[in-house]
This record gives sequence, C-alpha cells and structure tokens, in this order.
Amino acid sequence: MKVLEKSGRTDKCATEKDPRWKAIVARDQQSDAKFYYSVLTTGVYCRPLCASRPARPENVRFHNTCAEAESAGFRSCKRCKPDQPPLIEQHATKIAEVCRVIESSDQVPSLEALAQSAGLSTYHFHRVFKAATGLTPKAYAVAHRAKRVQSELGRSRTVTEAIFESGFNSSGRFYEKSDEVLGMTPSDFRAGGANTHIHFAVGECSLGAILVAKSERGVCAILMGDDPEELVRDLQDRFQRANLVGADEGFEQLVAKVVGFVEAPAVGLDLPLDIRGTAFQQRVWQALRKIPVGSTASYTDIANAIDSPNAVRAVASACAANALAVAIPCHRVVRNDGGISGYRWGVERKRILLEREADA
Repeated sequence: MKVLEKSGRTDKCATEKDPRWKAIVARDQQSDAKFYYSVLTTGVYCRPLCASRPARPENVRFHNTCAEAESAGFRSCKRCKPDQPPLIEQHATKIAEVCRVIESSDQVPSLEALAQSAGLSTYHFHRVFKAATGLTPKAYAVAHRAKRVQSELGRSRTVTEAIFESGFNSSGRFYEKSDEVLGMTPSDFRAGGANTHIHFAVGECSLGAILVAKSERGVCAILMGDDPEELVRDLQDRFQRANLVGADEGFEQLVAKVVGFVEAPAVGLDLPLDIRGTAFQQRVWQALRKIPVGSTASYTDIANAIDSPNAVRAVASACAANALAVAIPCHRVVRNDGGISGYRWGVERKRILLEREADA
C-alpha cells in the first residue's frame, strides 16, 4: 500500500462545503455507490453511509469509484464493505426472496423467521422491508392474500372454500377485513358486485365533463374528461355488475358541491369517501389529503412522508390509480424540480387546478 503522508490532508473548509460531505454526515442512503470517501488517518475508504465514527473533514478525500480509492493506496472498509454491491441492491435481492417466501406460505411466517431468512435483525429487517416495498411484512402478506381471495372467488365453488384456499385459517378472520379488501361482501364480489348500488351523475365545469359516483359508504369516484359518455363507460368498467342508478335531484346537489370546489378551491371539500385500494395506495392517498390547498409536494416528499423513501415510482403509480379527482388531490404532487407532469385527467387540468389553488 502506498504511504499516506500528512501533506495529503485536504482543506477543512473546502470539504465541509462539498455536498458530498453533507451526505456523509447524514449517512444518506441515496448517495450509496455514487461516490466513496477515504480517511487519511486510517487508510481505508468507505461508503457515504458507513456507520463508523465520523472522520475529521481535513482527513477526508472523495473518490468516484472503488478503483480510484484503491489506486490512491486505500483499502476497503471492513464495516461498510464498499467493494461489494450497493446495500440497496443487496437489500432488494433479500427482500425479493422474502416476498417469495411470504407468497408461497400457507400461513404468514413470523417476523422473526422472515428476518432470519434475510440474515438481518428483526428491527433492521422490518425497516428495510418497509422501505423496499412500502408495506410492513404483515401488510404485504395481507395484501397478497387479498389478491388470492379475489382470484379464488372467481373459480371456487363456495365463498368459504375461496377463503381457505387463499390461506386464511378461519373465515371469521377474513370477514373482519373483507370490506376493506373487497369493498363489499365476498358474496357480492363473487357475483361481480351485482348487489352494489352506485348512484351517479354527470355535470359540467370549466375543466370539462365531471362524473361523481357514490356508494352506500361514500363517494367512490370523481372522474374528469372531455366526453361524458366515456366517463360513464369508465364507471361501468369499474363496477361491471353493480346497479348503476342515475341520480335524483338531491344527488345533483352533491355534484354541484364538487364542481364548486373545482371552480373555487378555497370553499373546501368535505365528503364521506369510499376509498378502495391496496394498503400501500391508501397510505399514499392519505398523505395526499394532508397537502394543504395552495401547496404542492414532490413524489419524493410523499415517499418520505409514508416512511418509504425508495418507493418513489410506486407513489407515482398510486397517484395514477386514484379515481377520486380533487377529493384525493393527486394534482398537488409535482416533480422534484417543481415541474408539472403525469396527471390522469390531463396535465393542463392539473396546471389550472394548481393555479386556482395558488390564488385561493
């Protein structure tokens, strides 16, 4: 190894002003593998998120690659192992394997057993799993079972058979959560929602046509577009065998309330909602509803707000899956640079909504 001289020390102030130093101090997960740093006094080089005791800034050098650090005479840190794949990749591989274990198990494995299979402590595994998937291990198992129930209900002879084939060891335990999982009773879901009554009406606003639909639980759809008939077809696709009822005069008042909010956001919108989605989607939508009128947040902000910093793309997908325009304000989510993009009902509508809210 090369001899490291004290003359190799860098300027303390210059190091502290470097954004890479801030990443080291914060042990920023997002900086992993983007650069490395070496410590003159120890002769090792590390990842930005190394858990070792912080070095003095004057003893720190920055390197773009491991090879660059090694050619300068530094050896790999035995604690953070920078010469191995990034921790995010290592964790992603482990979590993918754990997900397969959960999906193939008849019973939900214990948290301890899953952590052991991943080679991590229980606490660390729980945190890593949630960061990678956006869900806790238990919530992931429940969501997977929900998908299995939906599939089994379509081909099993009875509802009870579908529940047990999906891995639930008692029908009572499933029925406790069936409304959240299916949005209706298992029997109604099996019948394609045939016993579900959805009242709806189509109105007009300055942004075009707007459809408002309401189930017994609350408003289940607010759709916007240029073609009223297309909005009705969209609603029919969502509730294929539900009983769709053209609304009466009282329901028209509900549509007027939604239109009033679109035209003047300052009036607010307080409606009972029938929100149906996966556990992760519901966490995202709940975070969206906390964004105040006149404010915006980035997809990264939302991912951090739900304690899933690595799930930015999943957050964007959840926003795109939102069927309750303005009530769940996905239009308030923008790119990290503040740019407007990706709105289910058109970028121009998103721009107009944000401009109105900014003036509210």
